[in-house]
Amino acid sequence: MNTLEEIFAALKHNKLRTTMTGLSVSWGIFILIVLLGAGNGLQNGVTSNFSNRATNTVQMWPGQTSLPYKGLKSARNLNFSEKELSTVDDNVAESDEETGIIDKSSTITFGNEYGSYRIKGVHPSYQKVFNLEFTARNGRFINNLDIEKSNKVIVLDKKIEETLFKNKPALGQYVKVGSIVFKVVGVNTKKEGWDGSQAYIPFTTAQSIYNPDKKFNSIAFTTKGLETKESNERFDKQLKTKMSQTMLFDPKDEKALWINNSQENYLQTMRIFKGINLFVTIVGIFTLIAGIVGVSNIMLVSVKERTREIGIRKAIGASPASILTSIVIESILITALFGYIGMMMGIGLTEVVNFVMEKSAAGQTNAGGEQMSVFKNPTVQIGYVIFSTVILIISGVIAGYMPARRATRIKPIEAMREE
Repeated sequence: MNTLEEIFAALKHNKLRTTMTGLSVSWGIFILIVLLGAGNGLQNGVTSNFSNRATNTVQMWPGQTSLPYKGLKSARNLNFSEKELSTVDDNVAESDEETGIIDKSSTITFGNEYGSYRIKGVHPSYQKVFNLEFTARNGRFINNLDIEKSNKVIVLDKKIEETLFKNKPALGQYVKVGSIVFKVVGVNTKKEGWDGSQAYIPFTTAQSIYNPDKKFNSIAFTTKGLETKESNERFDKQLKTKMSQTMLFDPKDEKALWINNSQENYLQTMRIFKGINLFVTIVGIFTLIAGIVGVSNIMLVSVKERTREIGIRKAIGASPASILTSIVIESILITALFGYIGMMMGIGLTEVVNFVMEKSAAGQTNAGGEQMSVFKNPTVQIGYVIFSTVILIISGVIAGYMPARRATRIKPIEAMREE
């Protein structure tokens, strides 16, 4: 207790020195947390945009030929058929879950409520490809029996249920799509994306209603074994070549087939963020070093100023160990206290920013759907923060111990003459 009383008296007497030491510690920790939070927020925001589908998804759309091919003229409009879907299933070894997609717009009616929505005819695999979500009380997705029997069943996005059924459960009810009655068998609870609310019906049912010629406009599937940018680029070229054989277009025709490879985009994005994280880490380390240097310099000056005091204390009987202990404890108190203040300020700022952004995102969702995110959840793992604070405390202890140890070895008379 006597040691602590002496330390607090010394800190109170040297308010400026204490404040400057504390600011070096607080500022270093605060800036480190803000930098790490900014990096995490940017990465979380961009990667969240991949959540509307599996990251290993490939989706294709037919286009219009721009080159003649085997006697066929250019400017031909292409379409998918069951043959192309079979090609993906049988001849593309990397494909896993495949679905054809028929995309139409129609009016969905329940009682006196109605609205215009996108209707998608899909296979059961669509749920895995696009990460649709169902709770125990929200039914199911399209299944294989629905495909075989061309059942008139429908799955609604949550937003459609809220709009048409006014907080009543839609499961088991009947709705009209155009003039055809469908039974609601499931409600997708995943937040809708930028393309708005959608409803899903069996692919075969959609073919018979909308596409009697059995043509459709999109195929999507997940891939396996493509872990690098180079392997994905090779896969895209091979896929286009295989599709050209059934759809009859030149493989070099850039407008005949459009391919969106999410895995390739995801890998490129992750490569960018590796660079960003490296940059943020380097800046954070240098910021921490700056804090360490600041603490060290101030502790060196502090001990230098107290050389005369140390001499007097030795002259009246204080042991070198007690003097060293008081200086080390003083260093620990200052760095720990102000490190904690800097840590709380940094965490508080990131939490406030996160709260504001969540409220803003909720408002955008209510106004008409989830928006593309650039910045999301800019929080930092507490382990990094505690580790950085401990490093600063250890640096402060070393910075105070080394000159204090030298000062305690000086003879009392020499120390008392020190200016």
